[in-house]
Amino acid sequence: MVEECEEVEKDLLIPYEAKLTELIDNLIGKREVSVKLFWNQTEDLNLAVAENKDLQQRREALVGKVLSMDEAIAIGQELESAIEERQQIIIDAFVDTLKPLSHDYAEGELLTKSMIYNGSFLIDWDKEPEFAAAVEALDLRFENRLRIRYNDFTAPYNFVNVDRE
Repeated sequence: MVEECEEVEKDLLIPYEAKLTELIDNLIGKREVSVKLFWNQTEDLNLAVAENKDLQQRREALVGKVLSMDEAIAIGQELESAIEERQQIIIDAFVDTLKPLSHDYAEGELLTKSMIYNGSFLIDWDKEPEFAAAVEALDLRFENRLRIRYNDFTAPYNFVNVDRE
């Protein structure tokens, strides 16, 4: 707890004056928006198998067969790899589309098991409708594979770290 204003001035305002001024100037006329992507594991797994004919044929050949541990592990690893590749394609599409519309970009940690992406973007205040339209277009592109949580009115806390370069 701060006991006196002089303490804040001595410990924060004076030593970080230039950086604080730069941060404030950088935020004028801008806002932070966040995009969190959640994937539908079952839907995406079914799509991965449907789009991979070799994997689909092998799966069908194994129906009713008791799998060895090695067979089960191999199929599981291949499915996991296919899912990770599909997730990365989605993430790359969002970043490649949205990052150019922003002044700055920050990735956050994944908060749940189903979350595949958590990003924040610093955009011009009046460009939010354009940014939202881009998010909507991406949502349509990946229909039924994602739930998108889009927050268009967030305090720009990801872009105000005094130690951030």
